[in-house]
Parts: sequence; structure tokens; C-alpha cells
Amino acid sequence: MSQYFIDKSACRRLTPFPGVEMYTSTGETMTVSLVEMAPGSTIPVHQHPHEQVGMIISGAAEFTIGGELKRVGPGDRHQIPGNVPHTITALEEGLIALDVFYPIREEYK
Repeated sequence: MSQYFIDKSACRRLTPFPGVEMYTSTGETMTVSLVEMAPGSTIPVHQHPHEQVGMIISGAAEFTIGGELKRVGPGDRHQIPGNVPHTITALEEGLIALDVFYPIREEYK
């Protein structure tokens, strides 16, 4: 395995909720997660101390951050300060998103 290039198959695969798969990798100070959500699947409202920034790659979802609801699609970006509640539900086409967390999400290693 290369120290510079990470294949999806080498990432840690998590299934935190039904219909939600995450592929994570961790650098020295941050965690990157590829999130794949089946149509209708939900990541329930939660919060964490980590700053989270991300982008929708494909599909669509209803995303609520800090009480603000928005329908998101390809190219839409989000930024979530630490400890702000958020939830997301994939719509009929499902969703693929990329999230970056700082500092490292130890539970995703």
C-alpha cells in the first residue's frame, strides 16, 4: 500500500445506521469519510466536538444543521462547527458525500 494514495478498499468501512456506509481514512490531524446513503436512509440528529466540512458528490438529501433545513445536491458544501446538532436524510436518488473532520475522529480509525 502506498503512503500517499489510499484505495477505498483499504479504508475502514463502517455501517453506523441502516443504509449508511462510511469509508474512513485518517491523517495526522484530520479524518476523511466517504459517505454513501441509500434512498430514504437517515443519519439521526447528533453532534460532536469535531469541526466538519464536506461536499455532496451525487444524489440529494434534506440536511438540517443547527435547526436550518436545506435540500442539498451535487456540489453543495457544508460546514458544521463543533457541537452543532445536525441530521441528514437521503432522498429518492440516495447520496454520496465527502466529509472532513478536525481533529481526528478516533472512533473512525
